[in-house]
Amino acid sequence: MSTLNETNAPVSQSEGLTSAEAAERLQRYGPNTISEPPEHAWRMLLLRFWGVVPWMLEAAIIIDLILGRWAEAAGIGALLVFSAGLGFYQERRGKQAVALLRSQVTVNARVRRDGRWQVVPAAGLVPDDLVHLRVGDIVPADVRISDGVVSLNQSQLTGESMPVEAQPGMFAYAASRVSRGEASGVVTATANRTHFGKTAQLVQLARAPRRLQLLTVDLAKYLFALDAVLIAVVVIGLVIRGDSLFDALPFILMLLVASVPIALPSMFTMTAALGARALAKGGVMATRLSAIEDAATMDVLCVDKTGTITENRLSVSQVATLSSSTADEVLHIGALASNDATQDPLDLAILGEARTRGLLDGQMPEVLHFEPFDPGTKRSAADLRDPNGAVVHVVKGEPATIAALTHTPWNQIETEVARLASGGSRVLAVATGTDEDLHLAGLVALADPPRADSAPLIADLTKQGVRVVLVTGDGEATARAVAAAVGIHGAVAPAGTIGQDLDPQTADRFTIYAGVLPEHKFRLVQALQKAGHVVGMTGDGVNDAPALSQADVGIAVTSATDVAKASAGLVLTRPGLGEILIAIKVSRTIYQRMQTWVLAMITRKAAIPPFLALALLVWGVFALTPLQVVLFMVLGDVATFAMSTDRVVPSTKPDRWVVRSLVVDGLGYASLLFVASMAVFWTARFGFHLTIGQAQTDAFLWLIFAGGQAALYLTRARGVFWAKPYPGRVMLWASLFDIVVAAILATQGWLMSAISLAWVGGVLAASIGFLAVGNGFGIAASTFVHRLVPVRSGN
Repeated sequence: MSTLNETNAPVSQSEGLTSAEAAERLQRYGPNTISEPPEHAWRMLLLRFWGVVPWMLEAAIIIDLILGRWAEAAGIGALLVFSAGLGFYQERRGKQAVALLRSQVTVNARVRRDGRWQVVPAAGLVPDDLVHLRVGDIVPADVRISDGVVSLNQSQLTGESMPVEAQPGMFAYAASRVSRGEASGVVTATANRTHFGKTAQLVQLARAPRRLQLLTVDLAKYLFALDAVLIAVVVIGLVIRGDSLFDALPFILMLLVASVPIALPSMFTMTAALGARALAKGGVMATRLSAIEDAATMDVLCVDKTGTITENRLSVSQVATLSSSTADEVLHIGALASNDATQDPLDLAILGEARTRGLLDGQMPEVLHFEPFDPGTKRSAADLRDPNGAVVHVVKGEPATIAALTHTPWNQIETEVARLASGGSRVLAVATGTDEDLHLAGLVALADPPRADSAPLIADLTKQGVRVVLVTGDGEATARAVAAAVGIHGAVAPAGTIGQDLDPQTADRFTIYAGVLPEHKFRLVQALQKAGHVVGMTGDGVNDAPALSQADVGIAVTSATDVAKASAGLVLTRPGLGEILIAIKVSRTIYQRMQTWVLAMITRKAAIPPFLALALLVWGVFALTPLQVVLFMVLGDVATFAMSTDRVVPSTKPDRWVVRSLVVDGLGYASLLFVASMAVFWTARFGFHLTIGQAQTDAFLWLIFAGGQAALYLTRARGVFWAKPYPGRVMLWASLFDIVVAAILATQGWLMSAISLAWVGGVLAASIGFLAVGNGFGIAASTFVHRLVPVRSGN
């Protein structure tokens, strides 16, 4: 018989540790908190200045300083610092998930030290401590039960909606909540060594592929290769002509500035930020802007069962009679053996269904004694006095237990129990009679029903080209039943499929994964990503946090824990999952805008550097001054940034960044722009005999009107450029602003040689003609290049 001390905790066979022993173990194992690798802010910031794009900008700044162009060096430096600072800020915000995981285990614990029970912070627990658990407690560490029985709610840890019973010899894992019973046990693992701690470590390790960075680097590589070739050709040409190599420095500077996609990260960030605002209106909060971009390309969505596509609320699914009792009578007996006060989900489900059917209306029998469900006896019971004064005993519980109480052979009910359980339900048996003569009345099946919007959502996702994969910690029977109910069809992964090294092809073969642990979800997402998919993951609990962090598009539902929300890229703020479709539509709209911007950028940057190089080699002059190059970039970005509000039509299938395809398409338009630019400069310099300064102004205007504006409207068109969807109002105003500012600079001679207003009009007319001709010729050129250069899919 256990005795109680000042904390009312029973004394176990173990007397616990002494304070000295606990201090020694604390020194050896460290505090019971989730640790995070040390992080140096200065190092994170410096890494933002390391890479292909930063190197090119830094080289341009150095050349500017050598040439004494202080203003240009300062402008490029400001762009570099802004881009680095923005990336640094976003990365710092992404670290909040681990901090929230750490706060989850900051609880108190009852521990036996120096022969007496005391309450200490959970952070001070060490292996071999003797702790006591009660109803409502959060288990502070991994504990092996030595005395007593508890029922544990592990849904936030394992995803399992049913309570789990822990008896002597079994484990209660950290972060579980005690829903019933009391028990004592010995701590076996603390901090990162617990199952909970391993989940936290997975969140630290999880990181979705940075597709924007990969895209930027890939584009920069193409442009850098083009620059290298042009610089080599120009240097060789200067050497052959006997010119000074020092004269090549301004040209190298212009190529670097004209070729580097400086505005690419900022453009993506601005477009995604506007998309985040649109998502917020639709009930979706974006915590990571990259998730908005990736949602457009998402082709696989892994959905967790409990609380995600199901309601995480038990309800009566079936009632089976085993005697002369009716279904209502069976349910009524089960309700009499339940009690609201326990707040047990099984009791609440049965009582709720009984009230819905009106079985508890009218005069109720007097409750003489109620015995709540005990994991040790696996049943609950009540003694009642009916209106006639007779005492009735009712009981409900685990079918084998109730069968034994009623002396019912197990083989008589085994088939029916298996049938009800095959649908993924929890089955209880109910009986009534007297203590000495109980009769089995029937069986009650309890299920966690799918959300009403789950099936339509999955059907719509399939139409959008997104394959839905069910990932759950429940058993295979439950997984199959829920999948069938919501329209998820496909092969079920055999037990043990997700191992330490999950093969990507194997992961891609199955649609339903059952019995999945937290680290399994994480590995599954990684394997699908290695198979070439852009992966989304929905979830609501602590167990989902690593997979949500690793996924390209982590989606936390509205009822999710803070940890899950912090780990996800998108958080649904309204009940249900319908907002996922809103996120996909908005993301694909953003993708179309960004694809147009990238295509226009490639068109300019693949045409202008060769134009500058050939002009220098053929005519021995700079077609633009370095200052005009910077002005062109600044004015060009005004209109391209305005494209973030452009009207576009989202695709009906997942989009995909295919850099080679974009480059090939851009070369088609760039070839026309290059030829036209050479013709315009020759006409101005040698046809109309303008001065070199005026010819440079003419080339500047041409590139603003044709390269900056006409090319933008050309690349946004999916057919003829005058067809719907028409350009957005902001984009049209930005184009007008660019044209007016460039015309003022040229006619007033500010920062360049002056030319007449009539000449400006002629250049504007020529650019409109370029737009008309380019709409047909550019597409033809792009098609021709596609035939010459095979295009492979992928990033």
